[in-house]
Amino acid sequence: MKATSAVALSHLDSLESEAVHIFREVAGEFERPVILFSGGKDSIVMLRLALKAFAPAAVPFTLLHVDTGHNFPEVLEYRDRTVAEHGLRLHIASVQDYIDRGVLRERPDGVRNPLQTLPLTEKIQAERFDAVFGGGRRDEEKARAKERVFSLRDEFSAWDPRRQRPELWQLYNGRHAPGEHVRVFPLSNWTELDVWQYIEREGIELPQIYFAHKREVFARDGMWLTAGDWGGPRVVELTETRLVRYRTVGDMSCTGAVDSDAATVGAVIDEIAASRLTERGATRADDKVSEAAMEDRKREGYF
Repeated sequence: MKATSAVALSHLDSLESEAVHIFREVAGEFERPVILFSGGKDSIVMLRLALKAFAPAAVPFTLLHVDTGHNFPEVLEYRDRTVAEHGLRLHIASVQDYIDRGVLRERPDGVRNPLQTLPLTEKIQAERFDAVFGGGRRDEEKARAKERVFSLRDEFSAWDPRRQRPELWQLYNGRHAPGEHVRVFPLSNWTELDVWQYIEREGIELPQIYFAHKREVFARDGMWLTAGDWGGPRVVELTETRLVRYRTVGDMSCTGAVDSDAATVGAVIDEIAASRLTERGATRADDKVSEAAMEDRKREGYF
């Protein structure tokens, strides 16, 4: 009998296969999974992987976005257009609603990213989601680097390192008590460069904010922030028009732009390959509050 030769998967094919396996595993183990979808590049890639995992059938999950009220309009437009295009259902947890009801208070610096935890955790409880897909990657930040693919959370959505399970040979344990849920990270082993190379290979459309464009910005804490009614710029902060792009997208009040002339996916890939700073380390003010900022938010139930 003639022996058949094994076909080696490419690096991107291996990552895609792992993520598809994770989506299918969750579909088989859980009753009410949901995908966190903001219109940012990682959640866009995550949705593409989910579509592939179940094609030609529909994605058997709903979507969830925690809207701070300070999101970039370009990203929200992309979010809504994508949801409509694929006939998906989107849940929105609004930080502004909590502020209006007096449950949360506006921070003096105008940053709302730290206020997302309560709307997120209460939405999970109200909708009884038992698995929540997130786009976190281990290369982004040290609190994410030690995270499991299946991250068990208690009835308050809190993370306890002592309760996390080993994940040998891609075997994932989704068992949880009533009221608990599992955060699932299909892109855990991806890097920023992997994400962009996959976007290029798949021809995935992104919000134009990820590519070089002229924008009115001002300098604060070593970053170029977008001017807006969220609390910036202050009187002493002068705005200027610069050619910039965004490596990561979150709240306008804490997500900085980088000087860049990278107007295509290929140019962005070249730029990232030469960079020595992670995307969050370079452009996310909410991660710079303290050495343990993301770790604290993870324990509280956000990440």
